[in-house]
Amino acid sequence: MPLTASNPDRRHDLDWIRVGAFFLLILYHVGMFYVPWDWHVKSPHPVEALELAMFLTNPWRLTLLFLVSGAATRFMADKVTVGKLTGARIARLLPPLLFAMVVIVPPQSYYQIVEYAAAHPGSSLTVDNFWVRYITASGHWCTPEGCLITPTWNHMWFVAYLLFYTLVLAGLLLVWRRLGAHLQAAAERVLRGPGLILWPILFLGLLRATLYPRFGETHALVGDHYVHAVSFSAFLLGFGLAKSEALRQRLIAARWPAMVLAIAGYLGWATYAYVYRNDTPIPPEWLRPIMRFVQATDAWCSIAAILGFGARHLNRGGPVLRYLTLGVFPFYLVHQTLIVVMAHHLAKLGLPQPLEALILIVFTFAGCFATYEIVRRVPGVRILFGLKGQPAAEASRPPVFA
Repeated sequence: MPLTASNPDRRHDLDWIRVGAFFLLILYHVGMFYVPWDWHVKSPHPVEALELAMFLTNPWRLTLLFLVSGAATRFMADKVTVGKLTGARIARLLPPLLFAMVVIVPPQSYYQIVEYAAAHPGSSLTVDNFWVRYITASGHWCTPEGCLITPTWNHMWFVAYLLFYTLVLAGLLLVWRRLGAHLQAAAERVLRGPGLILWPILFLGLLRATLYPRFGETHALVGDHYVHAVSFSAFLLGFGLAKSEALRQRLIAARWPAMVLAIAGYLGWATYAYVYRNDTPIPPEWLRPIMRFVQATDAWCSIAAILGFGARHLNRGGPVLRYLTLGVFPFYLVHQTLIVVMAHHLAKLGLPQPLEALILIVFTFAGCFATYEIVRRVPGVRILFGLKGQPAAEASRPPVFA
């Protein structure tokens, strides 16, 4: 089969999807404050019903981001040498990762310790000389549930993994320069007809049934085999499908059936996860493997539907998209710290919970935009937030959102 020609230089639909996925991630992390799951800080009034909303994006949001990141890497890889690609991605990802671990992430650990100590009066945990102890890994912040190891990357694990995958890809490109074209041809050959839906579901379901029970999700890079299997595969798929007009058209054609299957998968998997949360009550053993594939159906069909509807309706660029495309990385860097710090202090005010949540969402987005507007104007600081060294002329001022 001949390799498909690669014509487009950019996919506006994938840019819009990337922006939307990051914004959903911000809302998801706001929800983590309220849902009764472990997190850095917690509302004194958890909302169990919120779990059902959290399950709506839980299976696919980060897999989608890795796929879109792989697509963006393809456009860059086809324009520059492997050496320039590697250098550009290291310059874009490594300084923000290190800066975040040293400056942006520490408040998250600080308030995590503060809240644990407040909830356990007999605890010996303290935040004396916190930053020095954090940065020198001498904190010894241990509880019966485990120890807080610092420095840590918390939500920045995504950036660490993306950098790692890019370096692996660069190594592959050194020995297989036409990797993107061959991945594209392979994807077009396999993902046709029912296979567009069936094969990714089977692949994700098998990973969920085999690797997840054994390794879980750690985000520690080393030993995180299940997450690597899913995320690196999505990254490579994005690298392959980025320039494929055939796959774009197939996803457009499959968008409605994919959405119906995604809704069905969500209803089944979310109901199971909600009823048997924390294994109380304990689900029957025969049901577990079935639900692994139901979860995979939810994950892939949601991604396929988003890609299909995006390809059909999100094909316009413009100043708003340029502005947001540049802004989402700084947004990602600061959003979780903004949420943790503000949520901890808002919880002390005794506000009605809906009002509290609204304030938290509005001020988190406002803080993200304010951070972006400040850092993008300072050449020496831009690189720490994943922006190029000099302000882009087309984004010298924010667009009018109207």
